[in-house]
Parts: sequence; C-alpha cells; structure tokens
Amino acid sequence: MAELVEAPVVMTGTGWADYALLDSGHGRKLESYGPYSFIRPEPQAMWRPRLEHWPAQGEFVPGSDEDGGGRWMFDSPVPREGWPLARGEVKFTAQCTPFRHLGFFPDMAPVWDWMGGQLAGKADAQTMNLFGYTGVGTLSLSEYGPVTHVDASKKSVAQARENAALSGMEGRPIRWIVDDAAKFTAREVRRGKRYDGIILDPPKFGRGPEGEVWRLEEHLPRLVGDCARLLDADSRFLFLTVYAVRMSSLALAGLLDEVLADLPGRIEHGDLAVRETGEGGRLLPTAIFARWSNKG
Repeated sequence: MAELVEAPVVMTGTGWADYALLDSGHGRKLESYGPYSFIRPEPQAMWRPRLEHWPAQGEFVPGSDEDGGGRWMFDSPVPREGWPLARGEVKFTAQCTPFRHLGFFPDMAPVWDWMGGQLAGKADAQTMNLFGYTGVGTLSLSEYGPVTHVDASKKSVAQARENAALSGMEGRPIRWIVDDAAKFTAREVRRGKRYDGIILDPPKFGRGPEGEVWRLEEHLPRLVGDCARLLDADSRFLFLTVYAVRMSSLALAGLLDEVLADLPGRIEHGDLAVRETGEGGRLLPTAIFARWSNKG
C-alpha cells in the first residue's frame, strides 16, 4: 500500500538560459522568454514588485470577468509566428497565444526533471502524457522510451510535432493522439495496456474534439481511477497538476491514495513554484500537484 505523506512539498523552478521570472507583484509577473520580456497577470503575486520599472515587449491585459478573456498589448514588435527556445536538448517555439500563455508552461521544468529521475535505470519505459499541449514534457520523456501524447486540440498536437522536428526528435517513438483524454484512457484500460509513468495536466474546463465537456471536479476522479488501472507494481510514477482552482493539494493526494491503494510506493503533494531571479528572489506559486512514485 502506498504511503501518503501529509506534509506538503514545494517543487521549485529556478529558470534557465531561455527563461526567467524577473519580478512579480501587484497581481502581475515579469518574465523573459529568450530575447523578449512579457508581463502577464498573476493573482497570487500579492506583494509589491522588487523592481521599479518593468521593461517589456508586451503585456497581456485580462478581460473584465473572472472567466478569462483579454488581449496582448505590444510596445515593440514580437514575431507572430513565434521564436525558438531550448531547455537542454529539447527545442520548442514560444508564441504569444490568445490564452495569455507562451506556448508552454515553464513552471513544469522541475516536474520534467523529477520524471526523468523516476525513470532512471528503467529500460524502454512506456509513458503517457495526457493533456500534452505542445509536447515539451513529451519530448523530455522520450529520452527514456516510447511516449503516448494525448491532447484534444489538433492545433496543439501539430505544434508538438513541429517541436519534435525542431529538436531533431521526429524519429523517436512517440504516438501523437488527437482525442478526448478521458475517452482515450478508458479505451486503454479496456485494451489491457500498462504504462511505467503517466503525467496529466487537466484544465479546469475544456472540450474534446467532438464537443465532449470536461469539468475538473466532476470528471477528474474517474480519469485518475482509469490512470491507476494502467499502472502496476513495476510502474514508476503518476504526476497530476491542477491550475486555477479552489482546491487543496491534499485533496488531490487523497484521490491518489484511494485509487492507488493496491500499489506500493509513496504519495506526495504540494505546490509548483518559480523563484524570481537575483538576490532575495521570492517563490511564486503557480499550481498544486499530487504525485505517486515507486522506484522500488
């Protein structure tokens, strides 16, 4: 039976050559993405900024309602088609999207490293990335064996394939699946499939390619239960991240504790956070997570 660790963990990202959190405060954050800097909303930055001035090429100005919306405002030209960034051998395109993101989630960097650590020494590991977006995590996982990348957005999967080509990884054994994550996972259970590791990063609300409605609080338990059926005592990890919800990481851990009751290992939970650059850099929380690990 997996051990549930009640004390929370903070997984901290510190930036790298092509990304940095420069400052945060007053509900916003200033980040660099290669040669460009941007200001984006960040409700959890409730403190004062450290820097007096925030020079940036652009800022995402949110809409007036809490359900989203908004638009980019630019002070200088930024390539509409995006520009290349890299983290290690993984290369990908950053781009100012209509959803305030830049085409990937930099706070996931410590998660990519953690997954690699869990798979170390495992030959030909079979992994799955649900809600895989533009594939940076998928390409990181592909170093260890075949990956199944699943996302409901045809555009996101196309971008993920382009990132694989940009990285010189188009020949790696990656299955690119455009499908509803819950439906695909249920089919994998019926097929009797198993995986060494699964990562899922579900949205609060979304729609599948055929209009399937996804509501996190309603549909997450069943999806995580199906993920558990794809793991066994020789599997290495399950990693679940959740953004922008009124929910505790301990609740996610409790869900994993229930569905993984028959497996050995360890269940932990906590916050993802990014540390600002420079002396006295603060931790900016970005998401909550729960993870199961089993290295034997």
